[in-house]
Amino acid sequence: MSKAEGYPRGEDDVIHATSSDNLSSEEAEFDAALSAVLASGLISGPDLSVVEEIRAEGESEGSGESEGEPGAETSSTLQPGATETERLAYLSELDERVEEIYQKIIARAPEHKVQPSLERVRLALDLMGNPQDAYRAIHVTGTNGKTSTARMIEALLREQGLRTGRFTSPHLTSVRERICLDGRAISREDFLTTWEDVEPFIAIVDERSKAQGGPAMSFFEVFTVMAYAAFAASPIDVAVIEVGMGGRWDATNVINADVAVLTPVALDHERWLGSRVEEIAEEKLGILKEGASLVCAWQSEGVRELVAERVRQIHAHLLLARRDLAVEEREVAVAGQLLTLRTPVARYEDVPLSLKGSFQAENAVLALAAVEEFFGGKALAGDVVEHAFMAVSSPGRLEVVRTSPTVIVDAAHNPHGGAATVDVLREYYPGTLVAVVGMMADKDVEGFLGVLEPACAHVVLTSIPSERAMPAEELAEIAKDVFGQERVHLQEDLLLAIDEAAALAESDPSAPMTYPAVVVLGSIQLVARARTLMGKPGADES
Repeated sequence: MSKAEGYPRGEDDVIHATSSDNLSSEEAEFDAALSAVLASGLISGPDLSVVEEIRAEGESEGSGESEGEPGAETSSTLQPGATETERLAYLSELDERVEEIYQKIIARAPEHKVQPSLERVRLALDLMGNPQDAYRAIHVTGTNGKTSTARMIEALLREQGLRTGRFTSPHLTSVRERICLDGRAISREDFLTTWEDVEPFIAIVDERSKAQGGPAMSFFEVFTVMAYAAFAASPIDVAVIEVGMGGRWDATNVINADVAVLTPVALDHERWLGSRVEEIAEEKLGILKEGASLVCAWQSEGVRELVAERVRQIHAHLLLARRDLAVEEREVAVAGQLLTLRTPVARYEDVPLSLKGSFQAENAVLALAAVEEFFGGKALAGDVVEHAFMAVSSPGRLEVVRTSPTVIVDAAHNPHGGAATVDVLREYYPGTLVAVVGMMADKDVEGFLGVLEPACAHVVLTSIPSERAMPAEELAEIAKDVFGQERVHLQEDLLLAIDEAAALAESDPSAPMTYPAVVVLGSIQLVARARTLMGKPGADES
């Protein structure tokens, strides 16, 4: 049993779940929203035809005239006592409507192609009454480890009895995974309702931006607005928000978080964030607010200097790994690891963590310190930490999706992440290892393959159905320079690539007494496809 020894720093924080009064009807709420738009002056000289068009669309939906369009009422509802066939048909219909909405949103510009500005997201939320102000938040940025750290933070908060919202990206199977309520992907019905609620305001912001020569809201901006609205409607006590890319101009950065977390900073997205880790770190530090707390992973010397300067400038409170918090002991276990963690206020012994690898242990102490700071610097009960970390999962992160031979999927896609994954694979899977790799063309492919080469007997290159993806043939040519021609294999079809990798791993005559393994990595999209092929369910599905 884990135990925690420590002392509180300050009084208990009182956290209030915020709820809002509902108006008598959806029509009244819609009219009030439009009236607020016109009266606020936020849209100077609005084109009234746009407002009337939005109103007409809402009336059309209410009368059933737009049946089949995203946002329309469902054509059927699930009745009590429905058969399994009827239930599956109902869910299939909802899934089709969710997919229609997703395709409608994804057709917008990707975040990195939109001018750096928070104005569009701020305006949309302002028109909606600023739902992001209805709850407290913990904001997570960094290069690697953001999603796992966010999941651990959420697990600790939920174990404390709080209602949580978690916003992460990208998703593995369903877009609903990006918006989680109390640890579960937002339901199909709530996703559809949220879209219906926010769509009129998105349309108003699009019109205003275009009138001023700017772009429409990007897909990530729209999802951010949807997440913040869904959290307020739930309602939740605290949101755990992962940035999409960078920090300063990330759409999520309209929220005022009590605590910010900076995971390790490394080179990634250089085209948009900069070619030096210091440039990237400066963008990511843009999420830290005046007087807030920053829980920071160990960084390079240049990044540590930037962190110290930023904290000084805005009078923030800094907790730095290896100085204020640390993983003191770590023991490998079959199902994860056993940890002793030190924070500024406590020492937690014999904490079981269900996730593998030293980097996940480092993520765990960041999460623990962040939640302590959220509660005003108070130590958490040992059983709270034990139960949360024992139950936490992170799909697509060193996840075993098949056995005999073992097939693992991992979301690593840059050299820093790849090196961390290799360390874990060597520790837990000492037999012959074969990698299946597919990557995006804008990544450091040679650097990534370079960190895999010492650990992998062979590499099988495969394709990803994406315009951003590097063709498998091109990947193979780069891999031959790193692995040598005899160790490089090409298989366009992912399932066949996994089968070929398994055969290669099992045929190694030099390691007859060890267990072979296959690891699929290089891209979130590749990992998602592999999980689906192996029959794994969607992440966070209820």
